[in-house]
Amino acid sequence: MKGFAMLSIGKVGWIEKEKPAPGPFDAIVRPLAVAPCTSDIHTVFEGAIGERHNMILGHEAVGEVVEVGSEVKDFKPGDRVVVPAITPDWRTSEVQRGYHQHSGGMLAGWKFSNVKDGVFGEFFHVNDADMNLAHLPKEIPLEAAVMIPDMMTTGFHGAELADIQMGSSVVVIGIGAVGLMGIAGAKLRGAGRIIGVGSRPICVEAAKFYGATDILNYKNGHIVDQVMKLTNGKGVDRVIMAGGGSETLSQAVSMVKPGGIISNINYHGSGDALLIPRVEWGCGMAHKTIKGGLCPGGRLRMERLIDLVFYKRVDPSKLVTHVFRGFDNIEKAFMLMKDKPKDLIKPVVILA
Repeated sequence: MKGFAMLSIGKVGWIEKEKPAPGPFDAIVRPLAVAPCTSDIHTVFEGAIGERHNMILGHEAVGEVVEVGSEVKDFKPGDRVVVPAITPDWRTSEVQRGYHQHSGGMLAGWKFSNVKDGVFGEFFHVNDADMNLAHLPKEIPLEAAVMIPDMMTTGFHGAELADIQMGSSVVVIGIGAVGLMGIAGAKLRGAGRIIGVGSRPICVEAAKFYGATDILNYKNGHIVDQVMKLTNGKGVDRVIMAGGGSETLSQAVSMVKPGGIISNINYHGSGDALLIPRVEWGCGMAHKTIKGGLCPGGRLRMERLIDLVFYKRVDPSKLVTHVFRGFDNIEKAFMLMKDKPKDLIKPVVILA
C-alpha cells in the first residue's frame, strides 16, 4: 500500500509499505477523510518526539472498516467509523489509574504517527477495535466528522482540565482549531467572559462564532498587560494554553488569579524548559494550579463528542477552511498546514 510518511527529521515523502493485518481484537480501516495537524508539523520539522524513519504520518481520520479480527464484536466490514487520535491499550495499569492516554508509558496511548504508522495510508491498523472505534452516523458530513478525533477532544480537554465553573472568566491563548474548540468547550461548561488571543481575521471570526466575548491581538502589545487592562487588574479565573511558544506559560501564570487554574493542551515541540515566573507565582505560594494533558481517546469519548455534533451542540465544520479530494492531495494539505496562510484554519482531504 501507499502512504505519506516522515522519512526522517525535516523530510517527508511517499513510500510503499505492506498492508497491515489485524490481530484478534483489531481492525483494518480505509480512510474516508483525513486532516493534517500542527502536531505532525512539530513531529517532522522540529523533531519534537525524536527521530522517526519511514513512519506514515497522520492521526486524524474517519474511515470504513475493511477487516476485523476474530474477537471483534461490535464492528464489521463496511461500517463507517470515527477513529480517535488516541487509541490506548485498555488492559493496562495506567487505565486503572485513570490515565488511559499513557497506557504503556508516557504518551503511549498516542500511537498513530508516534509509535506506529498513522492514518495517511491507503489502510491503517486500529488496536482494540471494540474499545477504540465509534460508529459514525450518516447524518454527520465527513468534513465535520474528521474534526472529532483530535481537534474537538483536545480543545474540550482544555476546558475540562481548567475545571471551568459557571461564570468563570477564561483566556484562551491561541485560536487555531484546538483553541477554537477550547472556546466552544468553555462556553458549553458555562464560562462567562471568554477572551481569545490571536491575530488572524479568519480565526477571530470563528472565535466569536464559538463563544469568545473578547479578542486580544498579541501584536498590539504584551498579552498580560492587555488582559490586566481588560479585567481592571484582576486577571482571570482560568487560562487555556492552546498555542504559543515557551513564553506562554509565564504569561498564563501572570494573568491568572490566585486560586486559578492554567490548562495546557499545546504541543511544546522545542526548547528545553518552560519557565514559571517566581513573583507572579506568589513565590510558589499563590495556589495557581498548572495542568497539562494529552487529549482523551477511546470509544466512549468519541461517542460523546459525536452526540454533541449530532444534536447540534457544536458545529466543528466551521474549523474547515480548505477541502481537497483524492489521496494524492494529502501532501498538499500537509504542506498547507506547515505554511499556515492567513485564510487557513484546518485543511481536510476527502478520500471517499
